[in-house]
Amino acid sequence: MATLGFESKIGEKITNAASKAMGRAIRENAVRTFCFFCAAVSIIATVGIVYVLVSETVPFFKEASLIEFLTGRTWQPTHINTPQYGVWPLLMGSLMITIGSGLVSIPLGLLVGIYLAEYAPSGVRKVLKPLLELLAGIPSVVFGYFALTLITPALKNVIPGISPLNAAAGAIVVGFMTLPLVASLCEDAISAVPKALSEAAYGLGSTKAEVIIKIVLPSALSGIVASFILALSRAVGETMAVTIAAGATPRFTLDPTKDIMTMTAQIVNFSKGDIDRGDIRYLSIFAIGLLLFVITFTMNLVAQRFVRKVGRPAK
Repeated sequence: MATLGFESKIGEKITNAASKAMGRAIRENAVRTFCFFCAAVSIIATVGIVYVLVSETVPFFKEASLIEFLTGRTWQPTHINTPQYGVWPLLMGSLMITIGSGLVSIPLGLLVGIYLAEYAPSGVRKVLKPLLELLAGIPSVVFGYFALTLITPALKNVIPGISPLNAAAGAIVVGFMTLPLVASLCEDAISAVPKALSEAAYGLGSTKAEVIIKIVLPSALSGIVASFILALSRAVGETMAVTIAAGATPRFTLDPTKDIMTMTAQIVNFSKGDIDRGDIRYLSIFAIGLLLFVITFTMNLVAQRFVRKVGRPAK
């Protein structure tokens, strides 16, 4: 009888262990299936976006010239007699905003990230980091009117002939918008550098500035460059703040004192419901959107390739 009771307990333990293992397997399969579903949704959404852009762009190029679109210097889609669809004025506007914002956000964001990671006391960091996050959460329309009421008047004191709506104000305000992104990602990249590297450099008699410049920044370079590319990609797609600050006049120019129009501003301008669906002007927003998608996709590919190349350990 004792042997039977012992065998019964052993069998019960084996059954319980098998049940627990089966439960774990079911949970793991459920988690795996859910993760696969999330990944599939992301892929399907991306494919769907590309499909919509391409399917609507093809009819546009049946009526408009692809060569004119890619090389033309005049954007006049509403002209009654000879509408022109040269995208370069819009591209130049986006280019000025992107480069100008990078000149503001990249150096300032890098310096703020270095300060937060290497110099700031814990009390200052606890105050400054939430302020940066708060800045990142301000709506873009607020930034636009900030540029219109503060940045542009300040620029007029320096450049008397500047237009009330101008690319310089748009670039500066977009630089402020992307500054928190650069600063936060740079701080994360710098903080991720192993402390042993810095301590070894200090042990050899290096100063703090030398350690930061020669050890920390090169070690964190991949993350820092990734933050730069993300900020520029964000600047390319900014719409509302740029429209309010820089205007909506397609202009083939690199003069930052003039009003301009970006690709995203043109998309919004033709998406307000005033134009019938299927009209060539309506279809033009998909051609612009496809070009914008290609630009940002290329920027992200370049960033990933650079990060992999820089982050690869030396042989």
